[in-house]
This record gives sequence, structure tokens and C-alpha cells, in this order.
Amino acid sequence: MGLVSVDELLSRAEKEGYAVGAFNANNMEIVQAILTAAEREEAPVIMQASQGAIKYAGLDFLTGMVKMAARSSRVPVALHLDHGTDFEQVIKCIRSGFSSVMYDGSKLPLEQNIAMTRKVLEIADPIGVSVEAELGKIGGTEDDVHVSAKEAMYTDPDEAKYFVEQTGIKSLAVAIGTAHGQYKGEPRLDFDRLAIIKSLVNIPIVLHGSSGVPDQAVQKAIELGVRKVNIDTNIREAFVGAMRRVMAEKPDEIDPRQILGPAREDTVEIIREKIRVFGSTGKAW
Repeated sequence: MGLVSVDELLSRAEKEGYAVGAFNANNMEIVQAILTAAEREEAPVIMQASQGAIKYAGLDFLTGMVKMAARSSRVPVALHLDHGTDFEQVIKCIRSGFSSVMYDGSKLPLEQNIAMTRKVLEIADPIGVSVEAELGKIGGTEDDVHVSAKEAMYTDPDEAKYFVEQTGIKSLAVAIGTAHGQYKGEPRLDFDRLAIIKSLVNIPIVLHGSSGVPDQAVQKAIELGVRKVNIDTNIREAFVGAMRRVMAEKPDEIDPRQILGPAREDTVEIIREKIRVFGSTGKAW
């Protein structure tokens, strides 16, 4: 099938009221797990790579793995850059064949964020590459991107409206109370803020930091207009948890396949659970 654009996936999700899962991929086994889960659920899926994942696996290796997965896939697959804070990195991903990129200018002053987002759009739009932007700061740490609790701020609805009008962006990540990494308590999402933002921008909304958010809260966010839900920490927990279990049960095991295989299977199951929560099961075409 080949890679598809995130804009196409989210446009269909918008019409039918579900969300597409965006799952972070760091190695071959996780790429395989994401694809297997999506095919078993007959769901469209977004494989995304952070700047840290690209540094770890290598841009060409990561792009090549996901492209190969997409070519053999029975479901629509997009390849997305997650939290691209460096303009040059964003351009490298576009050149490498990513079908979607996120330019994260959320730490910049509003007008500078607008200017840089427009710059990325001017390059990506003509060649059919989707662009996601972020407004407001989502707390926590994801690879090299860190936002402290003091720095984290919710997205201002009026600023969101202005930002979308000035950029023409087609999907927007907003800060409504989620955070990257593992939560110390139960997150409380500002649904009233989300509803206002959606009424003003009328484009698909992206929810970052969704691992650890109760299923009911995620589903309510989807009812209010979230169309892309990012999951990373839950994948890490499942993958590493299975590795630890196998190594504890078989301390003399030296075949990495016997350790990474169960980790891949546990990852498949957590991704399938998320896909069902997002309502995208059976939405492949």
C-alpha cells in the first residue's frame, strides 16, 4: 500500500468521530508490533519517530523499516516525526520520505512559532507531506524534549484560533493537562478548554502524553474533537516489562530473540487495547 498522509487519516477520523493511534517506534520489534496490532484490529495507524529515536536507530534505518512495513501492510500506515523542534531535522525527515512531520515551536514566542510553522508548511504542503503544530506546552520529558511543571501551560483558545488562521495548519496539538512520561497521579484533563478550542479552530486536535490517561477520559476527549492520540510510555512499559520477566525466568538465556520476541507480543496487545479505546478498529480501507 505504501505510506499515506496523516491529513488523510485524520480527515476520515473527523468525519466518523474516532481517533487514530500514533505509536512511537524505536526499533524493528516495535515497528513490527505496531503493524501487527493494526492489522489484527483492521485499523489505520501512525508510526511516529521522535528525534531521540532517529538518533538511536538512524534516520535511513528507521525510514526504511517503516516504508517496508507500509508496503506489505493490509492497513493504511503513516510515518510521522514526533516533536520536531529542529528545523533542519524536520527537513531531513521530509527528504527521507516521512509522510508527516510535527514542527514543535511551542517553546517559542507566538509570532515566531507561527513564522516557523508557516516555513515548514511552505516546504511540506506542495509535496503532500502533512504538518502538525503545537500550541501550549505539554509537561514532562520525551527523549530530549523536556518541559517542567513550572513551564507547562495550557493552550489559550483565542491564541489557538489566531494560530490556525495565520498558519493554515491542519492538525494541532494542544495542552489540556496531559504530560509526557509516567504520571505520579491521575491526570485531570480540561475538557471545557478542549471544547472551546475545537469550536474555534474546527480542525483535528492531537492529544500528546496520553499513556496513563484513563480510557474514559481519552474517549471523552475524542468525543470533543481529538483525532490523533499519541502513545509512547505504555509501549516502553510493555516492551521492557516483558524483557525483564523473561530474563528473570530464564537468567541463562543468551538468544536475544527469546527475549525480544515476547516483548514484541506484549507490545502488540497493549497497542490493540489502545486502538479499541480510540474507536479505530475496523476503520482501515
